[in-house]
Amino acid sequence: MIIELGHFALVLALLVALVQSVVPLVGAQKGWGAWMAVAEPAATAQFLLVAFSFAALTWAFVTSDFSLLLVVSNSHTLKPMLYKVTGVWGNHEGSLLLWVLILALFGACAAWFGGNLPPRLRARVLSVQAMIGVAFLAFTLFTSNPFLRLAVPPMDGRDLNPLLQDPGLAFHPPFLYLGYVGLSMAFSFAIAALIEGRVDAAWGRWVRPWTLAAWVFLTIGIALGSWWAYYELGWGGFWFWDPVENASFMPWLISAALLHSAIVVEKREALKAWTILLAILAFGFSLIGTFIVRSGIITSVHAFANDPERGVFILLILAVFMGGALMLFAARAGAMEAKGVFALVSRESALVVNNVLLAVASFVVFVGTIWPLLAEMFFARKLSVGPPFFNMAFTPFIVALAVLLPLGAMLPWKRATLGRAMRPLWGVLALALAAGALVWAMQTGRSALGPVGVLLGVWVVLGAVADLWARTGRGALADRAARLGRLPRADWGKATAHAGLGITIFAIAALTAWDTEDIRVARPGEPFTIEGREITLQGVERIEGPNYIATTATITVREGGRVFTLYPEKRVYPVAAMPTTEAAIDYGLLRDVYLVIGDPQADGAWAVRTYIKPFANWIWGGAIIMALGGFLSLSDRRYRVAAGARRTAAAVAAE
Repeated sequence: MIIELGHFALVLALLVALVQSVVPLVGAQKGWGAWMAVAEPAATAQFLLVAFSFAALTWAFVTSDFSLLLVVSNSHTLKPMLYKVTGVWGNHEGSLLLWVLILALFGACAAWFGGNLPPRLRARVLSVQAMIGVAFLAFTLFTSNPFLRLAVPPMDGRDLNPLLQDPGLAFHPPFLYLGYVGLSMAFSFAIAALIEGRVDAAWGRWVRPWTLAAWVFLTIGIALGSWWAYYELGWGGFWFWDPVENASFMPWLISAALLHSAIVVEKREALKAWTILLAILAFGFSLIGTFIVRSGIITSVHAFANDPERGVFILLILAVFMGGALMLFAARAGAMEAKGVFALVSRESALVVNNVLLAVASFVVFVGTIWPLLAEMFFARKLSVGPPFFNMAFTPFIVALAVLLPLGAMLPWKRATLGRAMRPLWGVLALALAAGALVWAMQTGRSALGPVGVLLGVWVVLGAVADLWARTGRGALADRAARLGRLPRADWGKATAHAGLGITIFAIAALTAWDTEDIRVARPGEPFTIEGREITLQGVERIEGPNYIATTATITVREGGRVFTLYPEKRVYPVAAMPTTEAAIDYGLLRDVYLVIGDPQADGAWAVRTYIKPFANWIWGGAIIMALGGFLSLSDRRYRVAAGARRTAAAVAAE
């Protein structure tokens, strides 16, 4: 009965979304207040209906209701409860329902917290958001119904993909979807502004919190996925430039550009058309990512579906929304006249360069991701575009961005002087150059990537500190320190996010330049040495887990005066008949010791892979710091929805 109610709630949600997409839009056009007022209760009702439907599906997984086809295909009675719950979104249909739930949640949040928006703008934003909901609710019900029943339920299910039975993958998709789908709000604000033909400073301030929230969640989601790939897949890497990894990275880059571009709209009422275009493209890349994952054009652990018909449906959604948005943009872009004028050397110019670098970097990733698919489709050629291409083509843009970041953040608005802006940064530059030179002198026979990473990391992190300190003005040290605590949270958030980026840049460069890999055949009881560490395979035994059988190695590591034991595993999940590799990692502040057990040899020995990963955890630490900076900015009262723009909103509403 609960399953039928969940299905019925999803159908009702589609009907409510249809009403919400039409009635408020007509009301905003005609100036009918009662029709515009339909948007808020409709958004709330749509969210509650989809939430009930999602809860019904979760209930089916938790109770192992094998009359439901989706539960049979993705669950098993022996599976731990955490993975029974996460099995809800570990498949195409359930993850799509989560997508729709988050979409409805963002629409409801705009209704709940958008009270200070002008009524017409709010009605149009909620209407556009509902149109996206109609498209994906229809996609769910007509091609990907999660509530299909079986006439003869089996005694047990087929289990979830073992690679997805992991805590990292339990939380990675929800955060990623919060970012993906959160960009729909920036898109809705952009389309609403195009319909009105009006983009001003208030609009820039209203759109920023939604974009910032989406960017923060995307940062967390990408970091969780990277961490999972690092410790779960057993290959020792953290990023493979997989098409689906790229599909999440592209909207992250574009949303970062949108955040900085919206600042110029808010502060100077310039770059209006460009900001609207970025809002459209950010959500467009989210839809492209959805298409790549669900169309069947790739085979990957990330891919949820291989049905071409579903891919065609998503392609139609992409064509309708992106095509319609770009046509509307072409028709209205000329009306968005920029008011702010700025010099070549200014904060605005630095943000323009920032936008260009991020946008071109995203385009490079897009070309590298899509080109093999186009080559196979149109030229019948199988091409592989791998890490070497991306590393060579993408890295220069990030290096240029890191070089520009501290100086650009300190340039005044409208007109600036390079000499004056560099005054607080000369000491930072000297320290960065000294750190890079020191590392260059210490390393022998290695890549220049390490010293360059140190230089850029120190430059960006200390540049963020210098920017924060410069905002305290002049005076005694104690007075400036006191003013530091009274700075707006947005300033702290910006400096924190920039510092997190610097840490991540340094960590990626250090790990890439200085990691060590060793592959050998190890015999029990015979130690071997890697970079001064004595490693001994003590033995291998067979262990039964709750829903798997593991071959577990016991390996001791002597590092200086410290001895520790690691237990790498090879697991087999009998229900899914699938093996997995479980790396054993000793996490450290300055390095990780990473061990993987391989296949047995004829003489009783075992293949063992050993990696020494310097500064690996700093990659995800930097990502956490970036996300923390975003949360700090969101907590600033000026950047809550419409906060700080009430006076402007009231004036617009009065007009």
